[in-house]
Amino acid sequence: MEPESLPEAGIPAGNSSSVAQQKFHVLVGVTGSVAALKLPLLVTELLKIPGLEVKVVTTERAKHFYNTQEIPVTLYGDEEEWQLWKGRSDPVLHIELRRWADLMVVAPLDANTLAKVANGICDNLLTCVIRAWDLSKPLLFCPAMNTAMWEHPITARQVEQLKGFGYTEIPCVVKKLVCGDEGQ
Repeated sequence: MEPESLPEAGIPAGNSSSVAQQKFHVLVGVTGSVAALKLPLLVTELLKIPGLEVKVVTTERAKHFYNTQEIPVTLYGDEEEWQLWKGRSDPVLHIELRRWADLMVVAPLDANTLAKVANGICDNLLTCVIRAWDLSKPLLFCPAMNTAMWEHPITARQVEQLKGFGYTEIPCVVKKLVCGDEGQ
């Protein structure tokens, strides 16, 4: 983990108008939906917002859909979780990311990860961050899956479960899907 930026020497934090405005930290989670193709665009657009700092947590399956070289921010995956921790006093990446972030956006949230999160399964870096999430901070999720998967009765229950945790759904849009279907 990178250290938090500290106030300039000799200037107490928050006591001077010359102190740079504190950055707002957005953690983007990306899962193995074909909509992960849009990750480079999402990150680029977020970085246009002044004062925003962005980091990305990806699942291994999501990496199939985008080129990591096109992501202009720090990208974390399962491998980084295990490289960082060597011993008892070392930082735990999913906890450090949870502390760092002011807001989390999971976009896209595939059916597999939706099911994991709804049922408390945390078997990768992203699901561990979500399971450890500080519920006083906003977590937005953007479901993205084939229409047949979206319309399965269990999906609605899982979405409601996440809302019950206090997370906010960004609803699906209807469009022509990569597979050729029309729908969510």
